[in-house]
Amino acid sequence: MNVAPDIVFPNLGIEINNISPVAFSIFGLQVYWYGIIIGIGILAGLYVAMQLAKRYGVDETLYPDFLVYALIISVICARLYYVIFSWDEYKDNLWKIFRFREGGLAIYGAVIGAVITLIIFSKRRKVDFWKFADTAAPGLILGQAIGRWGNFINMEAFGGYTENIFAMMLKRKEAKYIPIQLLDKIKMYNGVEYIQVQPTFLYESVWNIGVLILLLVYFKRKKFDGEIFALYLFGYGLGRVWIEGLRTDQLLIGSTSIPVSQLLAGVLIVVSLIFIIIKRKKLR
Repeated sequence: MNVAPDIVFPNLGIEINNISPVAFSIFGLQVYWYGIIIGIGILAGLYVAMQLAKRYGVDETLYPDFLVYALIISVICARLYYVIFSWDEYKDNLWKIFRFREGGLAIYGAVIGAVITLIIFSKRRKVDFWKFADTAAPGLILGQAIGRWGNFINMEAFGGYTENIFAMMLKRKEAKYIPIQLLDKIKMYNGVEYIQVQPTFLYESVWNIGVLILLLVYFKRKKFDGEIFALYLFGYGLGRVWIEGLRTDQLLIGSTSIPVSQLLAGVLIVVSLIFIIIKRKKLR
């Protein structure tokens, strides 16, 4: 008897079994793969940032200190961002806001939190904000690239129906939610119902690796402090504008159909581009 796999990439001939969001338990407390993957991303990003700091004259010992503060503020901001744009889910039960283990964090909220933390941290520690931001940006995009695989384990943050080569099939009963537009496109595989979707976690992870390579290659050629950070905002924003448009779990602005993260990404693309143009004109 064939066992139906948890995840299938039908056009690539890949089947994946035994996917569980829980990695292990300690004294009855479940430890999730999502948290482990995010932790790996954070440590990898910290390593890259510290190596760049050594190379470009920034005190690398500052980065672990910054990370401690940034993690706290970023998690709070990521949660607030999600709650604000999912208010209907929380307005009747405010205590639910504090149930972090149930999910509900937005990456743009985390980025905003990290920037706020760096503004305060750089003033307190008397370090150049732009130099610090430049060396931190490649580490940040690497952490984001790794972190997206937590969505893969959770079978979430996917797009709409597709037949393209990267089409991903998820068991209907395992998916965290089923968008209405997928209900008439249920697939049968080994006698089990699946939904077939865009693996947007994969798109974003690969895109972020591309942005990381660009930032590292360009680092020696940067014309001014802050340019690498601006390129990060520009590059990540370009990917997010495209990928966010594919997702079916978008956070919308009020009662509109406008995805807030897609709009914010568009704004950051424009702002970062204007910043680069103005700074380069001043150098001339």
